[in-house]
Amino acid sequence: MNLNDIQQALRESKLDGWLFYDHHRRDPIAYRVLGINPAMCTRRWYYLIPAAGEPQKLVHRIESRNLETLPGATHEYSAWSEQREKLGAMLAGKRAVAMQYSHLNDIPYVGLVDAGTVELVKSFGVEVVCSADLVQLFEARWPEAALASHLEAGKGVHTLVRQAFEFIRDAVRAGRTIGEYDVQQEAFRQYEPFGLTADEPLAVSVNENTGNPHYSPTAASSLPIRAGDFVLIDAWAKLRQPGAVYFDITWTGFVGEEVPSRYTDIFDVVKEARDTAVDFIQQAVRAGRPIRGYQVDDAARGVITRQGYGECFVHRTGHSIGEDVHGNGANMDNFEMRDDRRIIPRTCFSIEPGIYFPEFGMRSEVNVYVEERDARVTGEIQPAIIPILTL
Repeated sequence: MNLNDIQQALRESKLDGWLFYDHHRRDPIAYRVLGINPAMCTRRWYYLIPAAGEPQKLVHRIESRNLETLPGATHEYSAWSEQREKLGAMLAGKRAVAMQYSHLNDIPYVGLVDAGTVELVKSFGVEVVCSADLVQLFEARWPEAALASHLEAGKGVHTLVRQAFEFIRDAVRAGRTIGEYDVQQEAFRQYEPFGLTADEPLAVSVNENTGNPHYSPTAASSLPIRAGDFVLIDAWAKLRQPGAVYFDITWTGFVGEEVPSRYTDIFDVVKEARDTAVDFIQQAVRAGRPIRGYQVDDAARGVITRQGYGECFVHRTGHSIGEDVHGNGANMDNFEMRDDRRIIPRTCFSIEPGIYFPEFGMRSEVNVYVEERDARVTGEIQPAIIPILTL
């Protein structure tokens, strides 16, 4: 935790403090931002970082050492009445504090503090403000080592996707029966030799299953992959090392030598939406013009809507990427939620517009990293659907 940086951000945001609270490890953000890992958390604790001055801690007497590594004065309680009294004293004179709370649950990634605790803080005459912008500053920005790990993971992920398409090609040419699950498991076995890890195996889908954005095959659900089929591969992974961050892409292919127009026409719309969103971000960052996550979603969604497929774009344009594949920075979203967080330097997110029908779905996904005065796609950009049998 960098106390000086947090207090500077609080002053710039015109907030009186940032109040951290937890019980039974419900708020992982608090532990990561504060850099603590107490052995036991069966009692409520509070940690108040003021915009200026010394932080204050409130801990239960039987877990009095939970915040001992953090700077500030320590207050202890046993009874609930004593807890309320001392929390009120800590907050005395404060007008507004940030908490892991989101108004109307607009940003559920940050809405981690229970409603009762928010009510308790408000009962002291203190306004509770969403901490999402602060969380992004101190949780979502990457150090140089994280960016390096992302780029290295990207090399492996792109190779694995190409090898998966080649695995399909070789099986079809040899007349060997394979399915979605076979391709997934073959590719997933290669994660370890590439030094990669992931929370779940990559997703491989064919034909109607590609119309389900979150489909992942199992041995029971797996469809066969044959000549003339449309294939989508969504792969995400990170290096097996502390502090590594994810790389997350989606590519599509057709099991044949020439891709039918029914697929290429839809890919071209998705591609235009993807590239429009990336261009919108790059132009704004280069011009020093502030933009927010929902505006990027509007840019991509506008393309698909103008082409008549708006109802077929059933998810947000992109998500923040970090040590978890879905990070705590701004999402490119004005659909599932209205994410009005600013896009800031040293953050990364996906751009992945899609169009989905009952018979097939199309998505193209890249990762965008924002620098101080520029933004870039960190991996390869798919220019067209891959004709798998020509590889």
